[in-house]
Amino acid sequence: MKLTRGAALVLGLVVVVYGALMLYPLLRVFEDSFREFIPGRIGSAANAPFTVANYTDLLHPAYVSYFWDTFRIGLISSFLGVLLAFPIAYFVARRRSDWLRRTTIGFLITLMFLSVLVRVYAIELSFGPVGFASEIARLFGETSGSRFYIEFMIVLGLLHYAVPMSALVLIGAIQNVNPRLIEAAQSLGAARWKSHLAVSVPLCARGLLSAFLVSFTLSISAFIVPMVLGRGKVMFVSNLIYNRFSELANFPSGSAVAVVMLVISLVVIYIVSRLTSGDWERAVR
Repeated sequence: MKLTRGAALVLGLVVVVYGALMLYPLLRVFEDSFREFIPGRIGSAANAPFTVANYTDLLHPAYVSYFWDTFRIGLISSFLGVLLAFPIAYFVARRRSDWLRRTTIGFLITLMFLSVLVRVYAIELSFGPVGFASEIARLFGETSGSRFYIEFMIVLGLLHYAVPMSALVLIGAIQNVNPRLIEAAQSLGAARWKSHLAVSVPLCARGLLSAFLVSFTLSISAFIVPMVLGRGKVMFVSNLIYNRFSELANFPSGSAVAVVMLVISLVVIYIVSRLTSGDWERAVR
């Protein structure tokens, strides 16, 4: 397909705007992460010397725990979100009633527009100290102020994003699966749940991976959820970056944390994509 002059101009304008709004700020963050920070000032000086101390400081166990909590809770929330979203998406995709399908999709989209503060404080009022915290914590053999229960609250808050987003992503993938294949598996003697595991899940592999990665991205970048529900005991990397930039005015340290977070996120997403896509492709074959 030949690129016309008009299309080239539009494409060039998009590249310039994207570069000005995305690439240039990221390059500034990358550059500032190597600058030396002088206490008592906001950010680093324009002629501040270059250093790798901002990165070596991140090897301290305290910083490692931030990354560990972020990715561990993010993976748990993303997996549970996809697991809960799949039956919802299957229900919507297989409905013959257009009204019911449109209503359910509209409800899922509406949930995405709900304010994050409303989500967080709804969880806090329902399952926090003023809600059913003591009863639920007792089921796990914990107290409402224990770290385990606080992480449980954060997972609930992240599921508010993961479930509707994953369901919306999976609806299209499930609609592309021929329902006659599942009926054929059941006619050959397979139980309904086995037919879904053997047919529906492998054929929806791409959609499941997409839903998981979208949920994982939203989870590890969450800010309000761990800040409010974490109660200062559990903090994500986003909260650490905010503290470095806003409270300490240590822009070089915050930039270094942001760069490391970006690199680790890309590596994790690449590894998950490669491993899962390879396994699912062999399963489909």
